[in-house]
Amino acid sequence: MNRHTKRISRRRLLATAAIAAGAVLVPVAVQAATVDKDHTAGGKHNPVHALEQAAQPLRATEPGGNTADLRALSAMIGDAKVVGLGEATHGSHEFFTMKERVFRYLVEKKGFTTFALELSWSAGLQIDDYLRTGKGDAREIAAQTLANSPWDREEFIHLIEWMRDHNRNHPDRPVHFMGDDIGAPSLNDAFFERVTGYMEKNHPESLPRLNELYTGLRPIDDAFAYLAKPLAERQRLAARAQQALELVSSHKGSGQDAFDWAEQNARSIAQTAKFFTLDPADRESLNGLERFRDEVMAQNVTWWRKRTGDKILVSAHNNHAGYVSDDPELYSKTQGSFLRDTMGKDYLPIGFTFDRGSFLSKDAALGGDWKKFTVGAAEPGRNEYTLDQVGYRNFYLDVRRAPAAARAWLDVARPTLNIGTQFPEKPRDIAIAKSFDILIHLHEVREADKPKR
Repeated sequence: MNRHTKRISRRRLLATAAIAAGAVLVPVAVQAATVDKDHTAGGKHNPVHALEQAAQPLRATEPGGNTADLRALSAMIGDAKVVGLGEATHGSHEFFTMKERVFRYLVEKKGFTTFALELSWSAGLQIDDYLRTGKGDAREIAAQTLANSPWDREEFIHLIEWMRDHNRNHPDRPVHFMGDDIGAPSLNDAFFERVTGYMEKNHPESLPRLNELYTGLRPIDDAFAYLAKPLAERQRLAARAQQALELVSSHKGSGQDAFDWAEQNARSIAQTAKFFTLDPADRESLNGLERFRDEVMAQNVTWWRKRTGDKILVSAHNNHAGYVSDDPELYSKTQGSFLRDTMGKDYLPIGFTFDRGSFLSKDAALGGDWKKFTVGAAEPGRNEYTLDQVGYRNFYLDVRRAPAAARAWLDVARPTLNIGTQFPEKPRDIAIAKSFDILIHLHEVREADKPKR
């Protein structure tokens, strides 16, 4: 491994560690953009006309108002029970508002009832408690659960407020919020009590052993402090968290509803503890745990779907929502791929692309503030360059049913820009048709709004 590769690997390792702090990072790419001249808008195999035949104009990206332009999207989604909705940056206003717009439409027209986010399971439950009860304040709940994450933005506060208003006005068909990810936010004493409280009430004879197993583990509310523990200690704590899960699971059959939730909460603690055994000096550890993380996100969505019967919108970065990522070395199998394995056609991923604009990201893997960055129009040879030649400012299309010429173009891997919480980022090769069933393309985006506090 040469010096440059070591430097990139180190940044990836640090980026993965920062997931635990509520900020999912997409690592810096090392591959430069290449030009596929025969498939650019000006090349001899110009696909723009075929893309225009498939494209449906998107009239708005803000939630509320007329939704007639989403009727074709509804038909494309069909009978899917879980829809993955990606984002090409973790910090752009239009991606976030489109998520609310699409979710509201799916709630009102197709019976969806859960919004899932790549946020810790424990934080998701805290938000859902607010949606169910109305106790507390949306802004305070968001500050507690979304702090330091890419979604600590005004757009997500607006989404939470809309969901609470919906539940207030429609108590017969409430909506829910779930966090499907691993991580430390809200993995506090109150969350551990969701497990120990069940045992105290239903199996008090097992409570002393459970408390013993959780000693030294609870709470995990500061990921960086936890990751500073020696690796051997983190491995020991992970083993004890797994033993605690097995102890809870051994009582299966009593108080079924309460048991199911207690077991799942104990499982989340064990998953997080295992993920935190990552070794920042070991590249193999990083790659294995990234795969584990995407598998866990899929498992949590599947559990929620089976447990509640809800139709779910899964919000994630493109590299998680799609069937394949633009960095298969790091993300060897995605959440979307795991969901396809378990759900088949009941899972449908939607990807986002954009031509130009601004977003929020960080210029360091750990620490630092969210900053505004801007990128210009896509250069020839990139997917976004050709997509932006289509005669609609914003549009979407069904990748599966596109005309043959468009499908052939969508099947070819070429540079595409996906930005996480680390910038600068170079485009990486991806074949849109191999990753998504539906694509939404936006001409321009702007940075997400800072929360008003």
